Amino acid sequence: MAAVGVGGSTAAAGPGAVSAGTLEPGTASAAHRRLKYISLAVLVVQNASLILSIRYARTLPGDRFFATTAVVMAEVLKGLTCLLLLLAQKRGNVKHLVLFLHEAVLVQYVDTLKLAVPSLIYTLQNNLQYVAISNLPAATFQVTYQLKILTTALFSVLMLNRSLSRLQWASLLLLFTGVAIVQAQQAGASGPWPLDQNPGAGLVAVVASCLSSGFAGVYFEKILKGSSGSVWLRNLQLGLFGTALGLVGLWWAEGTAVAHRGFFFGYTPAVWGVVLNQAFGGLLVAVVVKYADNILKGFATSLSIVLSTVASIRLFGFHVDPLFALGAGLVIGAVYLYSLPRSAAKAIASASASGPCMHQQPPGQPPPPQLSSHRGDLITEPFLPKNCNEQTSGYLMPNKDVVFM
Repeated sequence: MAAVGVGGSTAAAGPGAVSAGTLEPGTASAAHRRLKYISLAVLVVQNASLILSIRYARTLPGDRFFATTAVVMAEVLKGLTCLLLLLAQKRGNVKHLVLFLHEAVLVQYVDTLKLAVPSLIYTLQNNLQYVAISNLPAATFQVTYQLKILTTALFSVLMLNRSLSRLQWASLLLLFTGVAIVQAQQAGASGPWPLDQNPGAGLVAVVASCLSSGFAGVYFEKILKGSSGSVWLRNLQLGLFGTALGLVGLWWAEGTAVAHRGFFFGYTPAVWGVVLNQAFGGLLVAVVVKYADNILKGFATSLSIVLSTVASIRLFGFHVDPLFALGAGLVIGAVYLYSLPRSAAKAIASASASGPCMHQQPPGQPPPPQLSSHRGDLITEPFLPKNCNEQTSGYLMPNKDVVFM
């Protein structure tokens, strides 16, 4: 008897182990529902907590840490974690791990080099997120950052020749309108801004982050379709490039200041919390996101916007006026509508035997992995539509963290 692992691989089940196929239908259904609720909670908490924790750490009085060092530390911790997980897969045999990494990283260097471009973009994106969150309220950033859905959809049309339904195009227009309303409210907000915060720079940074997020997610899927490799191997490779490129960015942007004050200047428990959240949050999402369908992911995004807004009122004195509420509501509705077509299309396809596009799953078989969001960000970008004749495969990079093969 075999048990299915996170990546879809099988392993021999020990005494007392039960495969999914031996569960009673009611038990299996209840277990699946519990996993969906757990995945929803993890997605919401990780999505909202990362943004709120960065905003909190960047607005605390006192010495401000260097954002470039936090990006590097997150990559280092993520890479080390993936290395330990790979060692565990090799049953602690260091020799086997070294031979495996030599073959996967050095001998197959072409596959490794393919990850340099998305890693560069994700490193840039992570630094841009710090700039954006440092200059915008957490709730405003959370709403505006949903533009990554728009950029991902556009890049998927241009680079992967995918088509969007009318409802999806309408939801993207609704999304853009909602973000524009929120930014208009932000520009017209009364009261002076703190001297160390520039909302214009924050807006430019979040838009650039959305563009890089959309392009990197689609490019990542394009170059890795059909390639083999485990979740942890791909993230280790991304971490190696991310650490190297992050150090280059650190030297270029803040090298003199870091050399003078030290790499860990300004680090507090709150800053370490941000680093750990960035490093491990996306990997945790990778484990649970396979249990979440598109509607659940859209619902999680909506809940995270609400949670960020409520927490911002409590923590940062954020004021919600009718204009912000209208814009945020449009964005939440757009995210939900954009997540509907895929499941609706499946229902229509299963009801029509003459349709050319049949996405039905064989009885007892799990659904194929789907592309998801978050760097993470790593949950990659959300809700990409699939063509009828495409083999369904996805790469999850919550904050560039995960690849489902």
